[in-house]
Parts: sequence; C-alpha cells; structure tokens
Amino acid sequence: MKALASVVTALLLMSTIDVKAQEDLTKMLEENEPKTTDYTTATFKGTRIINGHSVETVKKNHLDFIIHHRFDRLNSGAYNLFGLDYSTIRLGFEYGLTDNVTIGFGRSSVQKTFDFLAKAKLLRQSTGTRNMPFSVTAFASTVIETLDKDLSTQDKTSYCTQLLIARKFSERLSLQLNPTFLYRNRVATAAQERALFALGFGGRMKLNKRLSLNAEYYWAFREKDLENALGDPYGNSLAIGVDIETGGHVFQLHFTNSSGMVEKQFIGDTSGSWGKGDIRWGFNVSRTFSFDKRAKGMMK
Repeated sequence: MKALASVVTALLLMSTIDVKAQEDLTKMLEENEPKTTDYTTATFKGTRIINGHSVETVKKNHLDFIIHHRFDRLNSGAYNLFGLDYSTIRLGFEYGLTDNVTIGFGRSSVQKTFDFLAKAKLLRQSTGTRNMPFSVTAFASTVIETLDKDLSTQDKTSYCTQLLIARKFSERLSLQLNPTFLYRNRVATAAQERALFALGFGGRMKLNKRLSLNAEYYWAFREKDLENALGDPYGNSLAIGVDIETGGHVFQLHFTNSSGMVEKQFIGDTSGSWGKGDIRWGFNVSRTFSFDKRAKGMMK
C-alpha cells in the first residue's frame, strides 16, 4: 500500500509540474506574440449613405468620380411620366490626399451650385491593442449657388460642418449619427433661420455579398413659432434605397423627398413630403481611379 501511495503521489506531483510548465510556456508565447490592432473596414460601401456623407474616405492617391441623379416627383402624373421627364444632376470629384483625408468639389444643376468639401477621419473603429468602439470623421463644405446673378458672392454662399459617428455592429449592420451645423448667409423666406442645427441618422443592412439596404433621415431643429407664424414650407429629408456593387462601381438606387444633392439643400431646403407623394426616384454612381504608382508597379 505504501508503494502504491508513493506512486500515486509521484504521478500527481509530475502532473502538477507538467501543467505548471505548460501554463508558463503558454504565457511566454503570449508575451512574445506581436501586439496588433485590427481596424474595421467597409463600415459603408462608399463615401455616401444616400444623400449625405458616410464616415468613409477616399484612399490615398485615388480619385472618386460620382454622378448624382434625381428625377422629378412621382406625383407629377403620367403626363410627366411620373417624374422621369425632368431631372437634376450633380457631378463630383473627390481625391484622397491620405487614407484619412479627402478633398473634393462638385457642380449640380439645382440653383447652378458649386460645392467644395473636405473630410478627415479622426478615429477608426478597432479591436486588439487599440480598442475603439466607433469611427469618427469630420466633414466641412462650402456651397455657392450661382443661379441669381444679382446676388453678391457672400449672399450666395453657405457653410456646413458635420461630425460623422458610425459603428459597424456586424458584417451585415452599420449605423451612423450625424450632428450637423448649417449656416446660410442668405435665406429664401423669412421663416428660415440662417443658423440651423440638424441631426442625421443613417444605416446599412447588408443583404448579400453585393447588395445592401440603406436608409437616411435628417431632423432639422427649426424654430416652430416662426414656422407657424410665417408658414415655413420646408421639412426633413428622408431617403431609402439599395447599394449594388458591380466591380469597380458602386450603384445606388433610392427614393427621396429631396431634390438637392448637397447638405445645404437637402438638409435646409427640402420641400417635398412623403405623405403627399412628393417622392423622387434617383441614383448615385461612383467610380474610383487609382493614381498610386506603387500599386500599379506591383500589378505589372
């Protein structure tokens, strides 16, 4: 019995030593492993959710060419082919100075508008050594509406700043919040305020590898007493659509109550109402071109 007890004791001692050695080895391996940070990619497929910007920026030395197209209201009737007889368009170019900084400009037919923009990615969602629960991008734009030749350049100009805050909750779901400040040097009616705060909400639900459902809403904080007294005809912008990825293109089809395609117009000047059928069909098409010589050299 004593011999058996000695054997059992020896086995237990050896197993304890073996477990401790394995734990020490595992700890050493973990300590020697390089500490990494995994950054979230493709929170949204492109630089736009629908009308408004997403947190995404254009890659360094890449140029994004964007076409925005909006038809007239569906409730304009069969005579106008339910809005297809009339349309507005914006052409835009956005260039990546770095992976985190984008500049761009565009021209749209609504009010013969020129716009200039800049985006800077401040924070990026990540896990690992650096744990960041969301991405944050700063956005600023200047808009000049040139339709009325009698106005001064100052009166034609408006400014918009936004903080774009987004989180990719899973491979399928991404949501974004957009605190917005809009300042207009001149307003169209006495019911409008030059300084306007708004809050945008946007989201993307991925349906399959190349198709996603997008939605976007901007709540403008207007002065209700002023609206009631003077009859402000403007409302909030709502858009619903789908993203279709086809090779190097991102094709967006959507419905919206906004005709404008820059922040000053779809946040501040939306006059259409979904309840009254003031809905416009539209689409965005973007194509990215690379000017990265290093990447081209690697492809040869």
